[in-house]
Amino acid sequence: MQLKQVVVIAGPSGSGKNAVIDEIIKICPRCERLVTATTRAPRVGEINGVDYHFLKRDEFDRALASGDILEHRYVSSLDTHYGVYKPDLESRLTLGQVVFAHLDIIGARYLKEHYNATTIFIMPDSLEILESRVRGRNHDMPEEEVQKRMAIARTEVTEHAPKYDYRVLNINGKLDQTIAQVVEILKKEGYDLSP
Repeated sequence: MQLKQVVVIAGPSGSGKNAVIDEIIKICPRCERLVTATTRAPRVGEINGVDYHFLKRDEFDRALASGDILEHRYVSSLDTHYGVYKPDLESRLTLGQVVFAHLDIIGARYLKEHYNATTIFIMPDSLEILESRVRGRNHDMPEEEVQKRMAIARTEVTEHAPKYDYRVLNINGKLDQTIAQVVEILKKEGYDLSP
């Protein structure tokens, strides 16, 4: 079996997908996070090439036209573009790294089709618990924003999740079990997670 190198971990806001990726990267030095491109300005403390590849709009458009942005989306409410940055992905693959991408269903499909990615959706144990996580992460979040996020989460859980290769339930307080399940899936799929 040929070793696989690209993994998509998805899930609604507050599902624990970033915690899963971070913990697997800690235990597997060969694993890295894909750094995507964006047109938004860096926030305080963010580093170009580490947090995102920060591109001006014209740079993003040129990268898109040249094929360096493989897949992208536009968030109209933020007037911001995000995309899979081919130079980052290809350089990590050349180094033999296992690359973890946190993308939506469109990005997941693209990487599955073009990079033989395994796609995993992190399921919350319930939408009520998910909502409490979202509220707990940002106590000042306006109610309208909470409701927008929950509407998106309902769509992701009911419509998008079944389209992923695997769905892993992340039970509140049992992150270690979730990580163990994801690691088992990746080993079964042929990923080299050795130190």
